Amino acid sequence: MKIVATKPELCIGCKACEEACVKVLFKDTDTEKSAIVITELGDDKFDINVCNQCGECIEICPAQAIYRNKNGVVMIDGDKCVHCYACAGFCPTLSMRYHKEITGPFKCIACGACTRACPTGAIYMEEV
Repeated sequence: MKIVATKPELCIGCKACEEACVKVLFKDTDTEKSAIVITELGDDKFDINVCNQCGECIEICPAQAIYRNKNGVVMIDGDKCVHCYACAGFCPTLSMRYHKEITGPFKCIACGACTRACPTGAIYMEEV
């Protein structure tokens, strides 16, 4: 399975990954809706938070709306999701996202758009 992996030491905080992500997920430009979050730590250092596809959210979902697709990527079935956000509260990496304008949680779908947008290679696809 391929996941989005990170090298935070290469991040320059340009947020091109966030822009690419929200464009793919929601055809929008509001980076607050991105499944990737870049946080400035100071001293030109940044944290990159993105789902590592661990799957721990699958068992916690009371509606059984979270599953692995044929490629192993953790997905949310919007038709089954009851918007309880238990997955967001349980996520060990805090990578399950929510936004007031979006019904239900959302997360990285490992599409790779962010990796193609990253000018430094701080975000890349990795086979695990």
